[in-house]
Amino acid sequence: MGIKPTYIKHFATDLMRAHTGRFSGDFEENKQVVAEVAVIESKCVRNRVAGYITRKQNTKKTSA
Repeated sequence: MGIKPTYIKHFATDLMRAHTGRFSGDFEENKQVVAEVAVIESKCVRNRVAGYITRKQNTKKTSA
């Protein structure tokens, strides 16, 4: 897959802090939430942010 750019990580982390409880382990739901709470014109960037958030949420579930 590759390494995520730091701007994706920072943006996703900021969204997760600002909107705790709104994100889940489902990519489709996270994609909709990111579209609602952030103004991202690029569909590709929105999906990458949502994918990173989904991955983080699923990692939390398995480690907890």
